[in-house]
Amino acid sequence: MDLSLSPSVSDTVCVLWGCELNDTQRKAVFEIAEDLLEHQFFIRTMCLSAGASKEMHVVEVQDRVGEYCKPVPIATLHPMCQPMVSFSGFELMPPVIFNLRSGQGPLFISGQHLTLVYEEEEEKEVFSSTPPLDHSGLQ
Repeated sequence: MDLSLSPSVSDTVCVLWGCELNDTQRKAVFEIAEDLLEHQFFIRTMCLSAGASKEMHVVEVQDRVGEYCKPVPIATLHPMCQPMVSFSGFELMPPVIFNLRSGQGPLFISGQHLTLVYEEEEEKEVFSSTPPLDHSGLQ
């Protein structure tokens, strides 16, 4: 097996993404173009605006993992006790659908989209620092 031709990440492109959910725009979708690159999407922050209604706001998310995936609530926000939530390492597979299940908002979501570009490494010869064994005296 030739491990010298294994792919390696040659470039990473990072783009910030954001949306607003409110009583008129209850759904937001993060989509990518179909290509041969690896895409990762991380949710970073969800927060209510200063003018958010004084009620519970529930945000649910649905991603591409699984053929029959259902929306899952991931945050419950209230302007008086928890107006913001931060996520660390919450990775989703695009396309990602955000839905404001309850509440009127406005609510802001920020995320980070990473695109990993792989390149094939050229075959490299590996030379040993030890000299070869001399078997001429053996019978």
